Amino acid sequence: MAVQISPSILSADFARLADEAAAVAPAADWLHVDVMDNHFVPNLTLGLPVVESLLKHATLPVDCHLMISDPDRWAPAYAEAGARNVTIHAEAVHAPVRTLRAIRAAGARAGLAVNPGTAVEPYEDLLGELDMLLLMTVEPGFGGQRFLDVVLPKLRRARSMVAKRGAEVWLQVDGGVTEETIERCADAGADVFVAGSAVYGSADPIAAIQALRAQADRATAHAAWTP
Repeated sequence: MAVQISPSILSADFARLADEAAAVAPAADWLHVDVMDNHFVPNLTLGLPVVESLLKHATLPVDCHLMISDPDRWAPAYAEAGARNVTIHAEAVHAPVRTLRAIRAAGARAGLAVNPGTAVEPYEDLLGELDMLLLMTVEPGFGGQRFLDVVLPKLRRARSMVAKRGAEVWLQVDGGVTEETIERCADAGADVFVAGSAVYGSADPIAAIQALRAQADRATAHAAWTP
């Protein structure tokens, strides 16, 4: 699968979300929206009403990452609103199969996220219910954190797990993805990259996305996992 770049609006200007979404549209593949409830993570960002408003203006497909305590209840509504991908956390969901199927039934891709300290192996049997597996490369909650290299071996194991199952599952990384870390992620098996401050903290977001994509493409072409 081709490299995909998903700028995170967590690092954007929340007073200008429509403009910030438009600023990355010419170069990005997705718009990553972090929904936080101040319960599952120690931060409060935005919720369904803001996402619904953003969807009216965003030209990129929206990738909603739900860092919330009750995804079983809320996740399908984000798909119904028009989000093209909805990711829930393994640590928060109580009925993963039912909720992932509900997301798909509402017309979105279904993703499952795991925190840095959460193993991926217990979720191998769920790969058939997933379209994307998200490995957090920082502790969730705040943007601008330092990348955790400790996640790279887990990413390699996840790539092997997906290959063994022959699953059509994207592997996304989120947290501290920059020009200094993206090649390591691609080499380890990631193919979807969430970048917040590396894009929105740049004077030229388009050029930043293009540079990240070029690095990821180069690393992917030489990665051991690439067919």
